[in-house]
Amino acid sequence: MTALVTISLGSNINPEHNIRLAIIELQQKFEILTISPVYQTAAVGFDGDDFLNLVVSFNSVASVQDIAAELKAIEDRIGRDRSQPKFSARSIDLDLLTYDQLILDEPGVQVPRHEILKNAFVLKPLSDIQGSVLHPEQQKSYHLLWLEMEKNADRIELYEMSFK
Repeated sequence: MTALVTISLGSNINPEHNIRLAIIELQQKFEILTISPVYQTAAVGFDGDDFLNLVVSFNSVASVQDIAAELKAIEDRIGRDRSQPKFSARSIDLDLLTYDQLILDEPGVQVPRHEILKNAFVLKPLSDIQGSVLHPEQQKSYHLLWLEMEKNADRIELYEMSFK
C-alpha cells in the first residue's frame, strides 16, 4: 500500500546547506512530490540562532518504522549531534509528521506528530502543502488548524530559498 507521507525539516547550523543536503537525500530515497515554502523562526526552548523550517511530502510503500529509521540515518550522515540537549542547535532535524491517516504512538515513532498542533513552524508549512487534508485525530483540515493557531503563533517569516 502506498502512503502519503509528510516530513518536517529544520536547521539552525549552516541551515541552507544542511537543508539542501537533506532534500537531496530525501529526493534520492523517496522522490519528493512537494516542498513547502521555507520559514525562518526563532529557536524554541533555548537561546540560539534562528531556524529555517519546511515540510516535504511524498508517496511511499515503506513502513512507518523504515521511514523513521531512514530519517535518523540521514540526520546522522549530515552530522546531527545526538549528545546535545533536546532543545539545542541542530545541523538538521527530520521528523515524520504524518503517514496517511495513521494514528500510531510507539517508541521512536509517533504519527501524527504532536508538534503539528504545538508549533507554527511545523503547522504553517504543512498547511501550505496539505491544507485540505484532515488531521487524523482532530478531523480538521491543516488549513483550518493553522487559521486557529495563527493569531497566537510565535514569529514565523517566509524565507526565500530555492531548490531548483
